[in-house]
Amino acid sequence: MPEKEVLLTTEGLKNLEDELDNLKGVKRREVAERIKLAISYGDISENSEYEDAKNEQAFVEGRILTLEKMLRNARIIKDDEVDTDIVSIGSTVRLQDREFDEEVEYTIVGSAEADPSKNKISNESPVGRALIGASVGSVVDVNVPSGTIQFRVLDIKR
Repeated sequence: MPEKEVLLTTEGLKNLEDELDNLKGVKRREVAERIKLAISYGDISENSEYEDAKNEQAFVEGRILTLEKMLRNARIIKDDEVDTDIVSIGSTVRLQDREFDEEVEYTIVGSAEADPSKNKISNESPVGRALIGASVGSVVDVNVPSGTIQFRVLDIKR
């Protein structure tokens, strides 16, 4: 079965590469030092510091493998490929929430770099999925567990 393509903006690619470099260069060394220190305490069979360090090592190594796989399967969405006529991955979209008459702005990104706290939503999320292909002035219906939300697309930019 082919591996899933990972869609990334240029910024998202840089962030994943930076995280990978940090894990390989800094975190691995820190965890190895923690393990070494915990072993120096003696009997490791009931040593919580050793267990914690080994668990963190497993997490770091797992994250490294995940990032390497994501980067191997990455397709970069360059800024000049982002169409400002319709919403696509890489678009920043200003919307009007029709129910509350509030404006919100989202950047549509691939799921690997989605971060709702920074208004970066995945193209696979309900809102992202509904917005893909929409143009300025159109109204989109977003099906959410509590019902349907309507947004009017006010602006699309890179």
